[in-house]
Amino acid sequence: MAIRVAIRVGPGASRTKVGGSRGDALVVRVAARAVEGRATEAALEAVAEALGVRRRDVRLLSGATSRDKLIEVDGDVTLLTLKLDRLRGS
Repeated sequence: MAIRVAIRVGPGASRTKVGGSRGDALVVRVAARAVEGRATEAALEAVAEALGVRRRDVRLLSGATSRDKLIEVDGDVTLLTLKLDRLRGS
């Protein structure tokens, strides 16, 4: 099973951090700059690590050139939902 998650990427941060929310989107701050997809890739890796899944279980659905992205994460939906709720609250 999979869930879809809206994320808001903040490139060029001092360190990578996943947590907080902006509207319905999970905030993902990454050190990588928004050049040649580096920030997007760093954000997908950060989300995978924060949710405890493999990078290949996280796919970009839309927003390749935008700070607002829609991703899909494969895994146990109940567990992923709990982890996302915690991350949004932090």
